[in-house]
Amino acid sequence: MLDLLRKTVTQVIFTVYGAIVVFPMVWLGYTSFKTTEELFADAWSLPEIWSLANFIEAWNEAQIGDFFWNSIFVTVSTLILQLFLGSMASYSLAKYEFRGSNLIYYAFLAGLMFPIFLGLVPLFFLMKSLHLLNSHLGLILVYAAFGLPFTIFVLTAFFRTIPTTIMEAGIMDGCSHFKLYWSVMLPLAKPGIVTVGIFTFISIWNEYILALILLSSSHLRTLPLGIAVLQFVQFYEVDFGTLFAGLVIVMLPTLLCYVILQNQITKGITVGAVKG
Repeated sequence: MLDLLRKTVTQVIFTVYGAIVVFPMVWLGYTSFKTTEELFADAWSLPEIWSLANFIEAWNEAQIGDFFWNSIFVTVSTLILQLFLGSMASYSLAKYEFRGSNLIYYAFLAGLMFPIFLGLVPLFFLMKSLHLLNSHLGLILVYAAFGLPFTIFVLTAFFRTIPTTIMEAGIMDGCSHFKLYWSVMLPLAKPGIVTVGIFTFISIWNEYILALILLSSSHLRTLPLGIAVLQFVQFYEVDFGTLFAGLVIVMLPTLLCYVILQNQITKGITVGAVKG
């Protein structure tokens, strides 16, 4: 009886929590189809006409389309660079013994404890001296550098669980060190790579402060910067329909990422927990 009561209470709590989390997204979704007049008339009702006018205006007039492709380019480029460098470093630290390997590993882990806000001023002047300020390349390099500690922390644990006998078999078959890493070890660490990739994508897609500091040109803005500008503009123009449509455009990629890859996220976290 006590177990049944505990399960019932737990289910009720999670149901209420799920409703609290999901309802704002549902409300934002159908409100983005409403005009500002409809919103002020009744904020909770469904739109009278399901029109894409707000999305078209946000995509074209508010330049959300340009910001969207900027975010796609920056996010994908950072993912490729960060996962490639991070997986190579993790593989080396996990499978090769050399002097100072533990020091290097813990130095990377120390980066997890470094607040981004403490590095904004020196980072700004560093990127300026390297002539990488106000460029997507500079932003990509900064994102990859800040993401490496987390990538190495997760992937090193995965590579350490792969039996050394697999490496030995690959070397006996004539694999070079890079081919062994690329063709044998990397596929075996796929759950960890997918997990890191998903969380990195979500983090970079929604990142605001570094992009604000390093990008000044309007045509280089990523979606979070574009939405911030759109928010100020639409508040003055009282066009909340366009603003909500822009927010939906920002939200959709991360939402789809969770929905489509939720099994991979769960599998990656579970495997990491069991093997770690």
